Amino acid sequence: MKFLVDAQLPRRLATWLEEAGHDARHTLDLPLGNRTADGDLTALAVREQRVVITKDADFVQSFLVSREPDRLLLVTTGNIANADLEQLMRANLQAIVAAFESHHFVEIGRSSLVIHE
Repeated sequence: MKFLVDAQLPRRLATWLEEAGHDARHTLDLPLGNRTADGDLTALAVREQRVVITKDADFVQSFLVSREPDRLLLVTTGNIANADLEQLMRANLQAIVAAFESHHFVEIGRSSLVIHE
């Protein structure tokens, strides 16, 4: 699966996803880095068929209004240590990948994985 990790999440999340066998990019790897506009991130995700991983509610609004980006993983953990986020993703990665086989909006919190219709 292809992922695009937004600026407020650690680059190490993209690295870990790559190590788990996925194609992952972080905004820091883009020409404008973390200054890349949300619209440009959405366009990249659509063009490259990537799941946007974000904490940013603006992506949720864009998804709900225009269905872009096409696939969205919203992280709703609040502040979380990088190691705890990695552990949470590791524990739920198979379920996340499976959810995106038939759904477009998934939300992960500290204690739940919500698949939105």
